[in-house]
Amino acid sequence: MKMGSSRALLLVAVAAAVAGLATANFRDDCDIPWEPQNAWFSNDGNDLSLKLVTNYSGCMLRTKKQFVYGTVSTLIQLVPGNSAGTVTTYYASSVGDNHDEIDFEFLGNETGQPYTIHTNIYANGVGKKEMQFKPWFDPTTGYHNYTISWSPCMIVWYVDSVPIRVFRNYEASNGVAFPTRRPMYAYSSIWAAEDWAQGGRVKTDWSKAPFVANYHGINLDICECYSYGGCSTSCPAAAAPYTGACQLSYAELGQMQWIQGTYRIYDYCIDPKNWDNGQRPVECGLRQY
Repeated sequence: MKMGSSRALLLVAVAAAVAGLATANFRDDCDIPWEPQNAWFSNDGNDLSLKLVTNYSGCMLRTKKQFVYGTVSTLIQLVPGNSAGTVTTYYASSVGDNHDEIDFEFLGNETGQPYTIHTNIYANGVGKKEMQFKPWFDPTTGYHNYTISWSPCMIVWYVDSVPIRVFRNYEASNGVAFPTRRPMYAYSSIWAAEDWAQGGRVKTDWSKAPFVANYHGINLDICECYSYGGCSTSCPAAAAPYTGACQLSYAELGQMQWIQGTYRIYDYCIDPKNWDNGQRPVECGLRQY
């Protein structure tokens, strides 16, 4: 795919993502279990701001509903200026031992240097499946859509409706752990991680605090789980094996390949230092689209 046509497709996808996001409500559909004084709502609960004030503070918001399979998305404007050492997130996670988790984490940087878009997945408590990207846009000057799609077939990370990564379900065929049964919440958070973000190379300038990330709208197209037990199977993601939605379209595959070829800066599959017992992870040799 040529760069010019790829950029045109990305611009169309950005416009579609902003226009097509059906918003839920942060105030009514979520709780704030950590540092609620560092969050505030506006626009009748459709907008959310999270602030980081000190190395020991931050904030985390969580959906009231749990789910097994679904698509969750939001629009985020990341911390502007010198954001080094800050991490803003949007992710889904179960609770308890051997948890499952699907991550978007945005690692801040010093002024003039790009953010890192960090993705990861945990299944049965095992992670170490990181893939990182530098953004092809300025994530601090406007809102951009971040979406996690979790189906029985695969997990897809989207930025502005463009797939940047796929992790397929090879559990039955190849023994690769995949989240299928632990209910998850969707989370938004901001926290301090100067010893980890950007490899710990750049420290936080706390004189610039508070650091504020802004969210607009939350979309929850999910198979909800209930307090009395059991989860719905009526959401589109759960039906993916029966509707032919178990792989990317040709156009989506082209977009993902271009993004990964141009903007990916880390892939655990080509980092032997990250492999257990020196063995390349099985899924790294299998189709991921």
